[in-house]
Amino acid sequence: MRIPTFPRQSTDEETATGRTPVTPRRDDGATTTTLPPVRSETERARAVSEPVAIPSPAPRARAGFLATLGLILSVAGAMLVLSGPLLGYGIGVAAVALIISLAGVFATRKRHVAGKTSALIGMLLSIGAIVLGVLALTGQVWWLGTDTDSATELRTWLDTQFANRT
Repeated sequence: MRIPTFPRQSTDEETATGRTPVTPRRDDGATTTTLPPVRSETERARAVSEPVAIPSPAPRARAGFLATLGLILSVAGAMLVLSGPLLGYGIGVAAVALIISLAGVFATRKRHVAGKTSALIGMLLSIGAIVLGVLALTGQVWWLGTDTDSATELRTWLDTQFANRT
């Protein structure tokens, strides 16, 4: 883009209006751009005082609170079910986790809310904990029940496996 030049010679038009006319620079075939029209002071003041709409960036996807809470509670419920003596509490925590995970799945339908995968994993884990807990309470699972202490049995089994390896 070429900068327009201003003539240094005065003309009759200049004395009548009090303004110096602007003439574009004449180079060999070079193109020049025209200047925007001159605005009055009120138009300039209005343009400056008007607020400019700045487009805001699209909000980033955030993890849904209910989906994350459902996953955490389902892991806690599964651990309580697998503990043995806390089997009943584990079933209750897993049931609450199932409800919260379902709410988390429905919450991810909103725009810019992520976490559907964690909510689905929480649902599956809580359903598995409930099924395993109910099977253990009815006596269908021989290795798990309220009278067994899984941590002590695991420690005893590990000691017998590594006792002869010195």
